[in-house]
Amino acid sequence: MKWEKVKLKEIALAIQTGPFGSQLHQSDYSKNGIPVVMPKDLLNGKISEQSIARVSKIHVNRLKRHIISNGDILYSRRGDVGRCAYATEYETGWLCGTGCLRVTINTIKANSKFIFYQLQQPSIVGWVQKHAVGSTMLNLNTAILSEIPLLLPTLCIQTKIADILSAYDELIENNQKQIKLLEEAAQRLYKEWFVDLRFPGYEKTTIIDGVPEGWSFQKIGKVFEIKYGKTLSMNNILNKGKYPVYGANGVIGYYNQKNCDDYVVLVTSRGNGSGEVLRTHDKESFITNNSFIIKPIKNFIKVPFIYQMLKTVDFKRICTGSAQPQLTNVSINLIDILVPSDEIIKRFCQDSQFYYNKIENLLKQNKNLTEARERLLPKLMDDELEV
Repeated sequence: MKWEKVKLKEIALAIQTGPFGSQLHQSDYSKNGIPVVMPKDLLNGKISEQSIARVSKIHVNRLKRHIISNGDILYSRRGDVGRCAYATEYETGWLCGTGCLRVTINTIKANSKFIFYQLQQPSIVGWVQKHAVGSTMLNLNTAILSEIPLLLPTLCIQTKIADILSAYDELIENNQKQIKLLEEAAQRLYKEWFVDLRFPGYEKTTIIDGVPEGWSFQKIGKVFEIKYGKTLSMNNILNKGKYPVYGANGVIGYYNQKNCDDYVVLVTSRGNGSGEVLRTHDKESFITNNSFIIKPIKNFIKVPFIYQMLKTVDFKRICTGSAQPQLTNVSINLIDILVPSDEIIKRFCQDSQFYYNKIENLLKQNKNLTEARERLLPKLMDDELEV
């Protein structure tokens, strides 16, 4: 069957930029409200709600032409211009933010999910990068997006291909839901032991002023080794590479060199997410200088304990800078934390490892599913497989 050559503008109802900076100021953002999608929120083809900015409904009504609908495709205007994400019903009503471009597909002519998958093809990503403008930082605009060349089978075939690829995405999403439940279970265990003080043997332990016998308050720098990651230019970050690169909000790309040889806990040190606690899911990785790398001084203290403990620390109260919040090594090292006895820490690490092993297994499944989908994608898009 012959596929028709079209340009994106021929099957789009709208291709437009998000609001200009003059339309949405820093003072307009609030802690609660409607999410505003920025380029940093476009992760792995989806819109991440972690550390997303928000505005009140007043601003959404004022900027209603930028409201996201189910099936919209969002692009980053600057930097990693090949990065795009698909908006689902969950994100309907959110706002396309400054720094993003929004594409609305005419569903009479094309299946929006099929178009999204085709836009992820390496050949299309390469076309976008080649035609973007700018020497130091690539920039994308509506004119460039409008000219993206696509190949379309019949709408029926588009839907079948989109359904096949979506099945992989649904399996991945179900695994992510299980991961969330396991994370919550591990958090409840930590709270039971170390917040509610219902740890093994608590009935026979003397507790004075909320401090069990054998526990003590210590400076965080006495318990953990804390150091910055390394500087890495955004221009050197790859879509695919040997080692994942962890930035302020998790994995932001790949790099062919590493600076970390173990699973570690990270604390975001720069930007609006300063004070957020993350952990790596890869034994070998590259950590940028937007995060602190936290390692235990005593080897028996493992990631599950470090991660849960640091999530209870209010790092944001010691952040400095209004325009660009940041954490400093000096301030973080002065924080006092309640350190349990070695025996209790060891026991928690053993008991909680069950949850983290299951989480890592599900993450590996998702990685395999993603790779399988990516191998299938070009075969379907090049009409090599009959559907």
